[in-house]
Amino acid sequence: MDRASPLQLSTLAAAVSLLVIPLMWRLAPRLGLVDLPGPRKVHKVPVPRVGGWGITIGSLVPLLLWLKFDPPLVSFVVGILILFGFGIWDDLRNIGHWSKFLGQLLSAGVVVYYGDLYVARLPFLDGVTLNAAVGKPLTMFALIGVINAINHSDGLDGLAAGESMLSLIGLAILGYLADSVAVMSVALAMMGGILGFLRYNSHPARVFMGDAGSQVLGFALGFLTVYLTQRADTALSAALPLLLLGVPVADILIVLCKRIRARVNWFRASRNHAHHRLLDLGFAHYQTVIIIYSIHAALVFAAVILRYESDLRVTATYLALMIALFGGLIVAERRGWRALIHHARGSDGIISASGRLKTIRLLRELPQHLISLAAPALMLLGSMWVAQVPREIGVVAAVFSALLAVELWLARARPLRTRVVRVTMYVAAIASAYLIVSYPGHAAERAVEVGTIAVVAALVVAIGAYVRFADDAKFETTPTDFLIIFALLVLIVLAGIDASAGSRALVEVVVYAVVLLYSCEVLIGRTVQRWNGFNMAALAALAVMAVRGLL
Repeated sequence: MDRASPLQLSTLAAAVSLLVIPLMWRLAPRLGLVDLPGPRKVHKVPVPRVGGWGITIGSLVPLLLWLKFDPPLVSFVVGILILFGFGIWDDLRNIGHWSKFLGQLLSAGVVVYYGDLYVARLPFLDGVTLNAAVGKPLTMFALIGVINAINHSDGLDGLAAGESMLSLIGLAILGYLADSVAVMSVALAMMGGILGFLRYNSHPARVFMGDAGSQVLGFALGFLTVYLTQRADTALSAALPLLLLGVPVADILIVLCKRIRARVNWFRASRNHAHHRLLDLGFAHYQTVIIIYSIHAALVFAAVILRYESDLRVTATYLALMIALFGGLIVAERRGWRALIHHARGSDGIISASGRLKTIRLLRELPQHLISLAAPALMLLGSMWVAQVPREIGVVAAVFSALLAVELWLARARPLRTRVVRVTMYVAAIASAYLIVSYPGHAAERAVEVGTIAVVAALVVAIGAYVRFADDAKFETTPTDFLIIFALLVLIVLAGIDASAGSRALVEVVVYAVVLLYSCEVLIGRTVQRWNGFNMAALAALAVMAVRGLL
């Protein structure tokens, strides 16, 4: 990275997103940024449409602080701001298709004509370079298409954000392999903004992203895909955008064909997207999202593996997976498989066996006790037994340790605000993981290193057992967990492709951070005392980081 590590970009973006969304959530009813229930909509109660604020602001803040700008990146930021403004306008006034199209046209035009970024290579035309007179209008058309594809996929909680996250993971990996700071930085910042949003968008969603979020995500994906394949690494297959953009593009093309055949308005909203059809077949919300995630994840994974393969092989892979998805939908709809789905869902012996195991008290309580001991120990290790603490981490730790101390002190007279505690714990967890791997010091000693790995492994087992056997509903797996697992798998594969020390270190940081973040989710709010062991350990870890980083 140029001036910031991947961890800094994503962490700052997620933190800003997590702070902006609750603020806008409170303002949403006064501003009119609320999505009301309707015939095409799944939700039954009004939901604030302010998630796009967190995604956009969270993504832009780290980029503006750290990235070196050239015309394409300047045009990207300007395009984001244009779409964000038009998206807010639409969320407030429902401005209609032509006004939205104007915003999309302006944002794409800035990238193509000011940033001078356009498609010059097409699949199956090796050695042929398009001139600007053809490539620039084609690129504008493609960017507007991707914007609308993501916009129309925003029909279920977490769906558009999750699909975008999966595509961004692929883009970040390919940017890393192409040594493109621009692609990697923008992708990581956008991922952080989405992560902050998904905290509030898991089903049932408390916040929607609105057009201010979905159009921005579509624009970012289109921009990064063109930049990656046309500028960062021109050796990549020209058909790779099919795999990277995956399900949303195929879905909107099929819906458009259906509307043309039915001779209805192309822009009229309908319930014939893939997610609507899966719901109509009887799949639950969670199952529908996971099915689409799985297909899209397979496409993104294929994009990383097949990045230098022939256009024919890349296109054939894309068509095979799309035929599997949409062909399966057609067969299921024609044969009326809805009843079979319900029957299969009701005959799960594994779930019954799990229910019996939950009656064993030791299985319910031991995992939480183990997490409450191991997670604080790992946090303290990341502050005390590392070689050094960089100054920037010391500054962040000082701010958040003061914030947590004030919150715990003021909680004498009022309930503890878990949102403040949660954000602070996240910072402590991520910083600890980063320091353990990047500045090992005493942690590099063989005994300490083996002990650290053993603690992380124990936490993984304990978290898995807690999720399965806990007797409350405070911690439930969501489609976001699928995204995290997929990201870890891709990173592991990347470490196998690129055996450098930097690649292995990145995987270690992410694994340690994810394990600690899940530990935080398990422990936060489960102890009524303010000064419980976990709060004290987090406060101590942050305070030590602050002192060591600033002195």
